[in-house]
Amino acid sequence: MRFRTLLLSLPLILSAAFASAQDITKGDLVISAPWSRATPGGAQVAGGYLAITNKGLSAERLISFTTDLADQPEIHEMTNEGGVMKMRPLAKGLVIPAGATVKLEPGSYHLMLLKLKKPLTAGQRFKATLVFEKAGPVEVEFEVRAMGEGTQKGQGHHNH
Repeated sequence: MRFRTLLLSLPLILSAAFASAQDITKGDLVISAPWSRATPGGAQVAGGYLAITNKGLSAERLISFTTDLADQPEIHEMTNEGGVMKMRPLAKGLVIPAGATVKLEPGSYHLMLLKLKKPLTAGQRFKATLVFEKAGPVEVEFEVRAMGEGTQKGQGHHNH
């Protein structure tokens, strides 16, 4: 019986180990699972998604990011206002509260790659540098997934 329990839990253990192997830590911040979605040819925009955990005792702020793939990288928020989805750039950045995780995901906070220089293709990887108010720059590598993958929307945090 114990062996069967171990076998059934093995995929969960392996997926947790694989996910944590991709985590990037800088100071009190842990950045997890950066990904983007493949774009059709000619697309001028793409999104970047990840989770940022702040294990510190004070808030941190993601103030900007850079990547060679886009001429205009921005941090965005998507909200539902009266049944209408609205997207806007966060000019002051995104607050990561102390002791909290903020998820950047479809339909919520996300990184916007505007004025793409070339389409993103499934299986591709690209680098970006996240710039935090206190922790400074952190280089991350995004995995580009096929269209339709990773589309589950969570709630995220809506602190500014």
